[in-house]
Amino acid sequence: MRMSMRRFTRLTNAFSKKIENHGYCIALYFVYYNYCRIHSSLSITPAMQAGLTKRVMSIEDIANLVAIEAPKKRGSYKKVGQ
Repeated sequence: MRMSMRRFTRLTNAFSKKIENHGYCIALYFVYYNYCRIHSSLSITPAMQAGLTKRVMSIEDIANLVAIEAPKKRGSYKKVGQ
């Protein structure tokens, strides 16, 4: 997993200090690994081997699983000198 995700090394721009972002990254990686990536030893995805799905998912399918929320409105900024 460390070799596949550069997020676990501090020497890249993809490093994040927020633990919440690491959790999201790991979740995306596992969904991709199990539902999208065809493994050479199986010739199919692990999810297909386990009988969870009948087809290989695409990245668009993963993106459509996420609920899209409107961004929250930001408050006003403090004026300089106040």
